[in-house]
Amino acid sequence: MDPSPQPGITQLLTAWRNGDEQALQDLTPLVYAELRRLAQHYVSGEGPGHILQPTALVNEAFLRLMEWQPDQWQNRAHFFGVSARLMRHVLVQCAREQGAAKRGGGAIQVSFAEVGGVEMRLDDDLAALDAQLTQLEALAPRQARVVELRFFSGLSLEEAAEVMGISVMTVRREWRIARAWLRDRLSGGK
Repeated sequence: MDPSPQPGITQLLTAWRNGDEQALQDLTPLVYAELRRLAQHYVSGEGPGHILQPTALVNEAFLRLMEWQPDQWQNRAHFFGVSARLMRHVLVQCAREQGAAKRGGGAIQVSFAEVGGVEMRLDDDLAALDAQLTQLEALAPRQARVVELRFFSGLSLEEAAEVMGISVMTVRREWRIARAWLRDRLSGGK
């Protein structure tokens, strides 16, 4: 076992931002592994008819992450935030391309089952979820961000609190309110 600790994402992002090309090479497998974990988390809750495989989701998100310039990266929390947003956009784009904007007809079904140990089912298509999440962003940006981090990145309450720089209790409260709001909106309530 190597006694020297391996640098984390934040340290590697900082080194890359400062011009260290080796840092990018060291960062790539960490980023890819983290994206793989996030994609596996998301896709594992989907049924057998789900068309987007974890590898395809990871590859697309990874390519989009690599388009960022080194000076745009801040730290690990920023990485998680950007990853969540990219995963959301990739998934929604895929859903729209498959005609999921219309109810039925092969729509990808989205389930909030077992997100961070919280049992919740919202069987609605991804495009509808994205539309409602966009509305929530306009009303309560912090709640929308919590949903994005918990659902699209699979972060725990503690991890989401770290990324957002707020308390775990605040994340828990925002998560509970946002889930109720989304459940109501997706079930036909206005």
